[in-house]
Amino acid sequence: MQLSFAFHPRLIDALNGYSRSRCLADVGAGITVGIVALPLAMAFAIASGLPPGAGLWTAIIAGFLISALGGTNVQIGGPAGAFIVIVYGIVERYGVANLLISTACAGALLVLLGLFRLGTLVRFVPVGIVIGFTNGIAVLIALSQLKDWLGLSIARMPGDFFSQVGTLAQHIGSFNPYAFGLGTACLAGLFVWPRLFMQGSPVVRLMEGYSVRSFARVPGPVVALVTLSLLAFVLDFPVETIGSRFGGIPQGLPTFELPDFSWETVRLLVTPTLTIALLGAIESLLCARVADQLATDAHHRKHDPNQELMAQGVANLVVPFFGGMPATGTIARTVTNIRSGATSPVAGIVHAATLAVIVLAAAPLALHIPLAVLAGILLFVAWNMGEWHEFARLRQFSNHYRLLMLGTFFLTVVFDLTVAVEVGLLLACALFVRRMSRLFKAELQPTAADAHGRPAQTWRLHGALFFGAAAKIDPIIQAVEAGPAGMDVVLDASELVALDTTGLDALAQVLKAVQQRGGILHIVHLHEQPRSLMERSGFADRLAAQGSTGVNV
Repeated sequence: MQLSFAFHPRLIDALNGYSRSRCLADVGAGITVGIVALPLAMAFAIASGLPPGAGLWTAIIAGFLISALGGTNVQIGGPAGAFIVIVYGIVERYGVANLLISTACAGALLVLLGLFRLGTLVRFVPVGIVIGFTNGIAVLIALSQLKDWLGLSIARMPGDFFSQVGTLAQHIGSFNPYAFGLGTACLAGLFVWPRLFMQGSPVVRLMEGYSVRSFARVPGPVVALVTLSLLAFVLDFPVETIGSRFGGIPQGLPTFELPDFSWETVRLLVTPTLTIALLGAIESLLCARVADQLATDAHHRKHDPNQELMAQGVANLVVPFFGGMPATGTIARTVTNIRSGATSPVAGIVHAATLAVIVLAAAPLALHIPLAVLAGILLFVAWNMGEWHEFARLRQFSNHYRLLMLGTFFLTVVFDLTVAVEVGLLLACALFVRRMSRLFKAELQPTAADAHGRPAQTWRLHGALFFGAAAKIDPIIQAVEAGPAGMDVVLDASELVALDTTGLDALAQVLKAVQQRGGILHIVHLHEQPRSLMERSGFADRLAAQGSTGVNV
């Protein structure tokens, strides 16, 4: 395993030849995405069972570190919707203090993954698993927001799916029509807002002659947050707000505090630590791949997965000491950053600075934000997060893919992400072995005698001969035992693409059967990998000792 000490943030390369026009574009994009991040950061923290300030300062600190130290040009880091269910479950089971320890340990693990250059391994996670747990998390996010959307009087939601459904059903009598109206108006507005300024829409026709582009650039979540919070405040709606639940957002800088750390605690937190690290790595690198596909700027370069993991690790190692939550790459804000014209990590740094200025200058205004509005924003995030069209496309794929995706989806919803990914990966491995074993074939060729007139059989091997396909060698052994004494066997390995030790043991059984009948085993037309294994294991020498020419390439 190769260890890399090359810590080379993309920011260093981006600043080489950095121009004034690029700086202006990055500043504009950073301010835009900073405003977009404001309601999302608060909503993600509240939905995770944390105060809104935890999400805001995570977006500021982690957002700065990920942009300054990362391996991408335009990725924006911070709290993400995918972490809501995980963080809520950890807080309920282990407490906030242990969440901070798990996050810091996950950060250290991510740094090690980057140092050992394991960033590319994340690409080995099958797309069916990724889609399954993404859709499952989207369902759980939506379920967790029903309480605030409906305005139900529930002190604290449980962590598991069935308990949440039962709790919502028990308290449906406390339904608040004002909260429901605000949340519904927010959700509907977020769907309608971008369509208002599409070419040919009534709004564009009505405002013909005026520039509507400036209105279109205003983020929908910000419009919903400001207008609906003002409406609820002016009309004095009886709804729960950030102020009534949390007492507001501290206006000063967060304090540096060391959690109560011990080795015994770390041992108990292995599972949540691995969950945070795994999800953070997958989300950040998937987001980086999306950014590579969408970015059209001439200065954009493909991301460095190992540098990105190290930056994510540093961010998650630091934010817990300021009361923050896990952070990763965020697709919605990264896409907003790209579409706003970002060209370098400077935009991400400006985004963090913009958030910091807003928090320090306007924190008291957050007192009046209704939680139902934040619930509407998160319901919109959950809808956009899920790849629901994949369910309709399932009939186009194999039963293996359907089982993998649906299994991961239901395990994520009913149990948790850790179980879903673990079972999903095991299932993916089992299905892969089954499929590869089906591809291997041993076909008898029409040969009755060899060049010396001795009776002979020629078998052609197709595919990979490994532990999952070793049993398919049995027909060769049975044919040898049923054939005439002294019969030679020729194995044509021109289409044998791979061989493992179990497959080699199966060939040894063929050799044994041929020798017992007084024949000679020949293996011809070998590719490099099977030939190398046979030579290193001594099997080639055994072939040569019984009169064969050994292994022939």
